[in-house]
Amino acid sequence: MGTFDGVHPGHREVLREMSRRGRRTSRPSVLVTFRPHPLQVLRPQDAPRLLTTSSEKKEILAQTGLDYAVFLPFTRALARYTPRRFVEEVLVARMAVKELVIGYDHGFGRGRSGDADTLDAMGAELGFGVQVVPPVVAGGGPVSSSRIRRALLAGDVRAAHTGLGRPYSLRGVVVRGDGRGRRLGFPTANLEIRDSRKLIPGEGIYAVRARLPSGTRDGALHIGPRPTFPGARATIEVHLLDYNADLYGAELQLDLIERLREVRPFASVAELIGHMNEDVRRARRILAEYRNRDSSPQTRSRMAP
Repeated sequence: MGTFDGVHPGHREVLREMSRRGRRTSRPSVLVTFRPHPLQVLRPQDAPRLLTTSSEKKEILAQTGLDYAVFLPFTRALARYTPRRFVEEVLVARMAVKELVIGYDHGFGRGRSGDADTLDAMGAELGFGVQVVPPVVAGGGPVSSSRIRRALLAGDVRAAHTGLGRPYSLRGVVVRGDGRGRRLGFPTANLEIRDSRKLIPGEGIYAVRARLPSGTRDGALHIGPRPTFPGARATIEVHLLDYNADLYGAELQLDLIERLREVRPFASVAELIGHMNEDVRRARRILAEYRNRDSSPQTRSRMAP
């Protein structure tokens, strides 16, 4: 039970523990999560941008071996449920819970007033066990969605990769831009992110792996304004290396591997082109190293479930 935004290693440890217990007792494993994020209903101005949209979360969860995922509609009425009412009406009456697995910092019910001690007491009375999974530590502290968000907003996609256990990705549809990249010798695919709640990393130039309908390509991604050209709008656009096919209307997923540099103005178009050539050279080198590292036996062993 939880929000599970990002489905990071801390979340995955909860899922693994749940699956282990399910197999041991021959019971199905069921994830109970919420849609939309509770803060979008309670305090929209404080709601975090999402690491994973609902569709992305479903795809990731489908690869975990989980039997079922229940996406509860989060409403103001549900937010008013006391911990007792939530447990009795949702977990016991609707889910027939026998064992409940939660993260170490889980809070639930009105004002997040319920916690592990609350569940222990109710479980003893209502007939279910409670297992609390301790934090997973990476990068010098407990893995959390909020830490990953802070890293992404600062453009630190390497730290986000460590926190997520995979590269952070953006998914969108290719739309028509102003064609400026092609005129500069670097044709780009302009990406429209359809879900406005998705977190966009900080402005910058990034080395990315692009997943196309036809396969995977290396690329250099621009996020943010184009200050060399006054009046040009901010964009999310990717230059795919050694690739020049028409992608309008196609859906792309971009895995962000490393930030190359900040966005900055240049004194001339020629200076900009020189820096773009350097961006492409660096992206080639970084992505080749990433592929070699990703295909090594040690990496495959660490990534095994």
